[in-house]
Amino acid sequence: MDNVFPGKIAVMGGGSWATALAKLLLDNNKEEKIMWYMRRDDRIADFLRTGHNPAYLSDVRFDTSRIEFFSDINEVCSKADTLLLAMPSPYMKEHLKKISVDLSDKYVITAIKGIVPDENVVITEYMRDFYKVKPENILVVSGACHAEEVALERMSYLTVGSENEELSHRFGERLNGPKMKTVVSRDVTGIEYGAVLKNVYAIASGILHGMKIGDNFQAMLVSNAIKEMARFLNKVNPCERNICDSVYLGDLLVTCYSKFSRNHNFGSMVGRGLSVKSAMMEMEMVVEGYYGTKCIYEINKTYGVYMPILEGMYEILYNRVSPAAAIRKIAAQLV
Repeated sequence: MDNVFPGKIAVMGGGSWATALAKLLLDNNKEEKIMWYMRRDDRIADFLRTGHNPAYLSDVRFDTSRIEFFSDINEVCSKADTLLLAMPSPYMKEHLKKISVDLSDKYVITAIKGIVPDENVVITEYMRDFYKVKPENILVVSGACHAEEVALERMSYLTVGSENEELSHRFGERLNGPKMKTVVSRDVTGIEYGAVLKNVYAIASGILHGMKIGDNFQAMLVSNAIKEMARFLNKVNPCERNICDSVYLGDLLVTCYSKFSRNHNFGSMVGRGLSVKSAMMEMEMVVEGYYGTKCIYEINKTYGVYMPILEGMYEILYNRVSPAAAIRKIAAQLV
């Protein structure tokens, strides 16, 4: 199928990141159409009626004549050559378990910044093991990018990762435009785990902001976070990588500091004194870092990497340890 890649692309998911990626694909390829899977028929009907996603990035207008919508996941999977997964990781397994069509000859691009719940595996591994997608047909897309800034057409960079460099370059060309540039990488597993960890550290950064601890300690925490990420990535997927590349350090920085970071904003509410449950209820979008914290914590039981920031976040989010006590413990371990 290499000669048709990416062929007919189906965007899988109805959230902000799915919407931003759909805008990129359509804006950069004026003559092409896309397929778009959304679970709810009422959302599709509202989208067709108004010309924009009714729930996310609603200021972004679309030419709906260039979009074929589906609420039947098997129908869209059977028609598409390439599936672009952009749904929240906590709900991914629930969506995909409905698939009965054979995916083994499909291309899969994952833009999901999380881990499959209960399985504690990254998305590419899950697609390979459970749906028999060929490793050379799998790509990952990661930051440093916020969906909101992509939608606002601000200058952004994305990293496309695959063991198949030709596919990475070809899909990167589909995303490239006046305001979007892409780079390619072979570090698929590192990119996926890095995307999970930066959300965990963004929660920690937000907690410090909410507690009004100050910029000095914030800088210390973030600089230690990238070292903690490097230790973990080097253990789970040893390879030659530059942890200062945008897909690692850049994504960490933008997620820790941006006003668009839902993980930072969630952490800030916890730092101001809201309970974890109350802060989750206040958020209108999925807080990937909350789920990622537990997944990485469980995975690290196998690897035993020194991760005091991750462990502190786990204590706050799952063991009801006070942020003040957890941050004191983290502070004593930073170098």
